[in-house]
Amino acid sequence: MGTLVCFHAHPDDECITTGGLMSLAAAAGSRVLLVCATRGEEGEPVEGVLAKDEELGDRRMAELALSARILGAEEPHWLGYEDSGMMGEPANDNPGCFWQADVEEAAKRLAIILTEVDASVLTIYDSHGTYGHPDHIQVHLVGLRAAKIAGIENVFEATGNRTRFLESMASPDPAMVELMKDGPDAADMETFGTARDDLSYEIDVSAVIDTKRKAMMAHASQIGPDSFFLAMPPEAFVEAFGIESFNIPGRTNTGGPEMVNLLPGL
Repeated sequence: MGTLVCFHAHPDDECITTGGLMSLAAAAGSRVLLVCATRGEEGEPVEGVLAKDEELGDRRMAELALSARILGAEEPHWLGYEDSGMMGEPANDNPGCFWQADVEEAAKRLAIILTEVDASVLTIYDSHGTYGHPDHIQVHLVGLRAAKIAGIENVFEATGNRTRFLESMASPDPAMVELMKDGPDAADMETFGTARDDLSYEIDVSAVIDTKRKAMMAHASQIGPDSFFLAMPPEAFVEAFGIESFNIPGRTNTGGPEMVNLLPGL
């Protein structure tokens, strides 16, 4: 079996976008690794979760390690950059943040890891970071360059099926309407992820949805029990997170995604 490396921007990104793939790949016998660009220091902690004098970055590192174990991945690797915050925030100007990192330098750091673990498949994000976060955009740029340096051909962009989300938001189902009132609005979703007809692959991860949810719960500093993610009833959670979507970089107009059990190369 191959070696899957999932490159993410912050702790908790891994379980939301690739948690099912990771769990399925590990169960199938693949080696599964996480690389995280930052410790997520700019996140907003759930009230009352942090201990006295506990640093958020330290807590999120521990949460990612727990999530990795739940998903069947090895101990996480870290690139050593600082969280850039949301686009337009002052943290974007921090010279130590990932958004300010030299792409070539960061790519070399990642390529060393990819070569050491003999990666056969790398996941990154789509070109606009799924929803425009600067660190997610940088994951795309750095990941593509690192793959070239390390000679990895199987590179896939973790994204979201924009068409499916918009259809769900337009649903007349009262339960879905109630659920979405605390989630993103339709205007935000117009640029989210990738349109269905441009997607390359989708994976049904409903068989490991409980594992994916447990991995989310490991990130207690960011995802509280009353959060949009965990407040969903089971059937809504499966609808929202039971399928994971991926692009092949540069490929569009696919006519819709091919349903696969695992990504090519695994």
